Amino acid sequence: MSSPPRTLARELPLARPGAPVRLQGWVHRRRELATVSFLVVRDRTGLAQVVLRDGRSLPPEETPVEVVGTATVNPQAPGGVEVTEPEVRALSDPADTPPVELWRPRLDTGLPTLLDQAATTWRHPRQRAVWELAAASLHGFRSTLDEAGFTEVHSPKLVESATESGANVFEVDYFGRPAYLAQSPQFYKQVLVGIFERVYEVGPVFRAEPHDTVRHLAEYVSLDVELGFIEDHVEVIDCLRDVVAGMVAALHECAGHAVELLGLDLPRVPERLPTLHFREALELAGAPADEPDLAPAHERALGEWALAEHGSDFVVVHGYPTAHRAFYSHPDPSEPYWSRSFDLIFRGLELVSGAQRLHRYDDYVRTLEARGYPYEPYASYVEAFRRGIPPHGGFAIGLERWVARLTGAANIREVTLFPRDLHRLAP
Repeated sequence: MSSPPRTLARELPLARPGAPVRLQGWVHRRRELATVSFLVVRDRTGLAQVVLRDGRSLPPEETPVEVVGTATVNPQAPGGVEVTEPEVRALSDPADTPPVELWRPRLDTGLPTLLDQAATTWRHPRQRAVWELAAASLHGFRSTLDEAGFTEVHSPKLVESATESGANVFEVDYFGRPAYLAQSPQFYKQVLVGIFERVYEVGPVFRAEPHDTVRHLAEYVSLDVELGFIEDHVEVIDCLRDVVAGMVAALHECAGHAVELLGLDLPRVPERLPTLHFREALELAGAPADEPDLAPAHERALGEWALAEHGSDFVVVHGYPTAHRAFYSHPDPSEPYWSRSFDLIFRGLELVSGAQRLHRYDDYVRTLEARGYPYEPYASYVEAFRRGIPPHGGFAIGLERWVARLTGAANIREVTLFPRDLHRLAP
């Protein structure tokens, strides 16, 4: 007789009482009593309870198994239905004892164990829920931009020159000559605006900055957006607002169980994001008027202001000093000292940087000269602006930083599948 089709754990409560069912998953927990044993099976959708009454030995925890049995009503079982009269078959060798007890409601372990044993600790339902937030956010990011006429692109991660911020790049041997891991797809997405008008990319970026903080990684996932034929950076901020709203909507739609399990209060995205000029932001944060950037303490103060004054988890700061932003940032035509760049602060932490970019070849040449940058390392990039790139701008969101703020994680490594930092290259 052929086996019934697979029943997922979340589908078991819908099974007809007395119907045959087939579960596949991991042994989440075993409870062996005098006259009965309980086997809890975990799959990608949740937990299912299996009841055995014949005293058979059970595979150890974390062993993949297949269970064929009968759906039986039991109000005390997860979802009110359990599996009885089962045949249990291991689908691999017996698993070694896991380094943590995954059946407990929370992982009671330190960060080193969490990261060193990531192949196992990510199996815990609360850990899985964290990445389900990331996956849902990616879905919302992509779907929002797809509906707005953007084209998804993928740019090289090996580049010929370290052009964006000097020595803070990883050098690699590229067939006997030096190459570098890309710090961002910035230059490529600007060039691609000249082809597709509106582009986005989801991909890794690499930063060889010697930071050993709770908010920095050497490799992270960047969600990059660039759009052409804009009037100014305000259009870019409006696009960013729609993207963030789409990501939050996808969390409600696609990750409701994860949100509930983690007990999260998801942000509400206002129709218009509260916006401050950099000068106003410094004053509100109590910072000196000649500060070139916002310090973490300033970001926290601005986050508190936005929540108190506007009921918003978000605040945009725009108009940073041009000299202290990336060389491709467009200055404000009326006051060139200030740029048409911006940051989005989410719950007191910078989440997004963006700007209107320069789009004229002569402006790039003048800017490189004014900053003392040699032309040659930028030549293949800048030459593209001799062939008609429209006014454009864009932004980038750090995925891990976004999820860390959603969950309130104390360390960004807690929400990164396999983090890379100053000290970690494995697992």
